[in-house]
This record gives sequence, structure tokens and C-alpha cells, in this order.
Amino acid sequence: MLKGKSVVSIDDVSTEDLEEIFRRTDEMLPYALGEKRNRTMEGKIMATLFFEPSTRTRMSFESAMHRLGGSVISMAEPPQSSSTSKGETLADTVRMVNAYSDIVVIRHPLEGAARLASKFSTKPVINAGDGSGQHPTQTILDLYTIRRERGGRIDGNRVALVGDLRYGRTVHSLILALARYDVEIFLVSPPRYLHCQTT
Repeated sequence: MLKGKSVVSIDDVSTEDLEEIFRRTDEMLPYALGEKRNRTMEGKIMATLFFEPSTRTRMSFESAMHRLGGSVISMAEPPQSSSTSKGETLADTVRMVNAYSDIVVIRHPLEGAARLASKFSTKPVINAGDGSGQHPTQTILDLYTIRRERGGRIDGNRVALVGDLRYGRTVHSLILALARYDVEIFLVSPPRYLHCQTT
């Protein structure tokens, strides 16, 4: 499956991988709810590099790691951190963090930052949102929710994507993933946010 691999784009996750993730998620719900204990990640360290403010995404990753028995290290306010304020590049920061952790979760305001980070890390990198690029883990959650709420199926549904379709990274990932399934997709957005930029 995805063991040891980075997830920078939803394209890094095959449809078969998604089905396995959904199956395992069903099994893991009691652990996510704190009803059971799990030590699968005991002795492992996750580093979170959030160069943008985040509440739900960051807490989702960190609480999941703790519930699986692992530990979390993070850079407090990366834009103001010592390494960043001294002009350290993202590549150098990733190399340094890589030495202290087993997996790196990154959110960055620049599209492509997560892909760059994955090139300089020997550990798996998970994209928690990069500019107007992608947010693959949010997409996996959205697909799981559709499946769970619609009788265990994604195929055969009608899905409306509403809001900023031009810059919204969540939508960019989700529409790519939905295209793998037999679904009707409706796009609802103010005209200025509907079309992607072309060069």
C-alpha cells in the first residue's frame, strides 16, 4: 500500500489504496473516538511543519499520531522560527527536520512546496495543503464521508463543489479523485473563481 511513501498529490494514492484506506478507517474508528487504545506508532515521531495557520488540519494529524501511540514535534510559527528568519531554505529546513522524525507533515502557502519537500526528505512527506495546489488528505476524508453517508458507495452519486473553484486546493484534489468514479459533478462558484488560470 502506501507504507513508506509520500502523499503530495491525490495522484500518489491509487483507487486501490483508497479502498484499503476506507476499509482500515472503518476498523480504526473506535481508536479515533478514544474508545480503544492503539500503540501502532509507538516509538515513531511525526514532525509538523505548518507555514500557514491551521487549527483543524493540524489538530487532526497530531491527535491521530497521539492516539496511535506516537509522538509529535513541530516548529512553532515556522515563518518566525530561527531557521526561517535566518534565511534557511525550505530544502534545508526539511533536511534538518528529516533527521529528527519518521514522517513529515507540511502545510505551506506556496503551491509545489510539499513536492519540493518530498525531494529533500528521506522520510515520507504528507501534504497538508500547499497554496492553491492540493490537499490530498482532506480529499481522502471527503471521499470517506461520501461513502459512509451514501450507503458505502461513491459511484452513482451527484456531488456539488461549491465556492472558490479557482484557488481552493481542497477542490483541486477532490475533483481529480471524483473523476475516478461514476459520479455527476456540479460546479457552483462566482464567475471570477470558476475558471482555472491558463498560461
